[in-house]
Amino acid sequence: MPNPTRPANTWNPTYFLAALGAGGLVVTFFLWLYMWIPHPGQQVPVFEDIAAAFAAGGLVTKAMIALAALSIAGLAVLHYQKLIWNIAQYQAFKRTEAYQKLLAGNQQSALLGLPLALAMAINVGFILGMVFVPGLWSVVEYLFPAAILAFVAVGVLAFRMIGAMIGRYSTKGGFNWEANGSFAQVQPAFALAMVGVGLSAPAALSTVPLTSGIALMLSTVFLVTAVIYALIGVTMGIAAMLQHGAAVEGIPTLMNIVPLTTVLGILILRQNHGLHEHFGVHSAPGDDLRLLTVFLVIQMMFGLFGLTVMKKHRYMERFYHGNEYSSGSYGLICPGVAVSVMMMFWVNKGLVGAGLIAKFGLAYWALSGIAVAFQVWMILLLIGLNRRHFTTPRAAAVPAE
Repeated sequence: MPNPTRPANTWNPTYFLAALGAGGLVVTFFLWLYMWIPHPGQQVPVFEDIAAAFAAGGLVTKAMIALAALSIAGLAVLHYQKLIWNIAQYQAFKRTEAYQKLLAGNQQSALLGLPLALAMAINVGFILGMVFVPGLWSVVEYLFPAAILAFVAVGVLAFRMIGAMIGRYSTKGGFNWEANGSFAQVQPAFALAMVGVGLSAPAALSTVPLTSGIALMLSTVFLVTAVIYALIGVTMGIAAMLQHGAAVEGIPTLMNIVPLTTVLGILILRQNHGLHEHFGVHSAPGDDLRLLTVFLVIQMMFGLFGLTVMKKHRYMERFYHGNEYSSGSYGLICPGVAVSVMMMFWVNKGLVGAGLIAKFGLAYWALSGIAVAFQVWMILLLIGLNRRHFTTPRAAAVPAE
């Protein structure tokens, strides 16, 4: 029997971020395998590479691979469980008056959490295939067209939701500027970018020029629209904050730019690789270093901005440690995951690729340790939020007279 007192029983679309956070953590553990074990013959490690590295590796290598594989499996189960739960809750929510009220207000943009989580689910599925399915790479060229179709379907869903929102505002108006003191309107851009990064995988990994080219063009559609929509959303949020201050429950969205830039950065790296392999467009290691450094600086700026506003409003004291509950708190996981992922790419594709540090040297592990620290931090945050939102709050003790 569901407990009527647990916060998650009062559902709203920002709970899709619970599934998204678990899926993002799957990616962080896959990067251990991607960056730390050899995978000759293809751009990403697959089951055979992982098994060979486990058999030939020492105790530390075996422990790393085992921990990564177990974590990927466990977090993937959590991701799909939360996604299925959210979809069921969403279907029930659509039959309520609260849904009609949501469609008439600013929070309509939160519905883009559905295509955002669905796109992550496809990415997680591919990671599970690469890690646990023997012989996957022998049939991967047949899977790429299917993946393209799946991501396009999710992209169409995202565009339809955005179109409904724009259509309402353009015909009826009603945008509440006073309640828009956040970057909640950037979420549609995040959803589009997640679809785009999924589409960019075949662009980078396919050996068939036609498949790569189609994926390249489609991912560019989502790249461009995501950037334009993000610029509009940030501008709207800053304008509202300067006039009305920050919307307290929307404060986690102030760091939406952090995961957005990580996704866009990976998208561009994948596109560049596809252009190099099939279309004669070549870039130097320094180009990757500059690109990743630019995105890392943007993340630092928006991350510090968001943390500053959080501190001023005592957000964690109220919504994580205190007696107030906000499903938007799950939005804090994505920025931390994104920093971890970006650090891994910056260290390996940027610094090591440009020859500035040696792979597996002291500087390498010191910087990689920052990525792992963010990863652990976000795991603990996810556990804490799940316990807080999906279990019954304890009643406060009544003091004795």
